[in-house]
Amino acid sequence: MCTVTYLPQNGNCFILTSNRDEDVLRQVALPINKYKINHLDVYYPKDPKAGGTWIASGSNGFTVCLFNGAFKVHKPTYNYRKSRGLVLLDFFNYKNQYDFITQYDFSNIEPFSLVFVKHQDNKLGLCELKWDGEKTHHLNHDSSLPHIWSSVTLYSDQVIKQREDWFNEWVKKNEVFTKDNILMFHHFGGSGDKENDLVMNRSHKKTVSICCINKRNEKETEITYEDVVNKKVYTNKILSY
Repeated sequence: MCTVTYLPQNGNCFILTSNRDEDVLRQVALPINKYKINHLDVYYPKDPKAGGTWIASGSNGFTVCLFNGAFKVHKPTYNYRKSRGLVLLDFFNYKNQYDFITQYDFSNIEPFSLVFVKHQDNKLGLCELKWDGEKTHHLNHDSSLPHIWSSVTLYSDQVIKQREDWFNEWVKKNEVFTKDNILMFHHFGGSGDKENDLVMNRSHKKTVSICCINKRNEKETEITYEDVVNKKVYTNKILSY
């Protein structure tokens, strides 16, 4: 998994959306709920297999999204000590992404990428951690610009570039970014190739859910979670967050 887009809005508001592409036999995740981590309120869909997640938003002013792989396809060893979805949740035990990147023990964790959106003090910050299995790479991104990421474990460089082109065309056509129009892109973006469209379907993997976190203003964050498999949509509105 997966496909992630980031859209900036006024102040420290933003829209972060993720399509989760998973094994067709994997158990469907539990809908968004509130959990306590280190005295923080953290909202996320829970993977029942390992108890982790791929996307979460916390009351510390950070929203984080994970996708598999770093810079290139890797060969799994299947004896990793911790699920990557639990690594994401461990972030909320740290003050910020810098402490997490420099102090956390990433040894024997399968390669992954983490996108951090910092939404504090009426400002936005955007950065990325890539763990390649041997060392961490910290990448800063311009939080005033839209971004898209696709997992290297599922998509070739050519397909990733094609998806970036689709996204850039979408950005040009949408002067105002809204939750509804980015969800349309995450549902229908593509060229009709079901193996590589935004909602993909292959023999062993497919898009199983779409999650959109929209910080609308200082008092409200809206999280929409769509269970694509069972065709159910859940919406959580978080006030004074």
